[in-house]
Amino acid sequence: MTKITVGSIAPSFSLADDNGRLVSSSDLLGQRYVLYFYPADDTPGCTTEACQFTELIDDFIDHQVQIYGVSPDDAASHQAFRSKFNIKFTLLCDPEKTTMAAFGAYGEKMLYGKKVIGVIRSTFLIASDGTIERAWYGPKTDGHAGRVLQSVVAH
Repeated sequence: MTKITVGSIAPSFSLADDNGRLVSSSDLLGQRYVLYFYPADDTPGCTTEACQFTELIDDFIDHQVQIYGVSPDDAASHQAFRSKFNIKFTLLCDPEKTTMAAFGAYGEKMLYGKKVIGVIRSTFLIASDGTIERAWYGPKTDGHAGRVLQSVVAH
């Protein structure tokens, strides 16, 4: 797994959101945004993380930063997840895991003491010029959204 480094250009991507609209990195040039990768909709850690980003969404918007969550789940799963927990940001579908792999968010990891291949929980704050402003690999879910917001405010 190759980790993305701060200051490098973010890998380009084009992914469908939960309504079938394409969101691409080229469309996001000129704005700061958070792109976070998570294993699966409606699982404990992923729900905690999504709900905490939702709780802080107004603070992110005040700093002109959009949030995008990415998992391998399909649009129907994302829609159900957003509806069940009132998630107020866009969820993107990466069923082939190609964008995840490009960001170093998919590959070998340790799970309950065993090596497995899967989604590596990761978050990236991407600057308006498309460079990586901050990267988190394997963050603890509880409180993570607040730590990301602190980085947004600090820059």
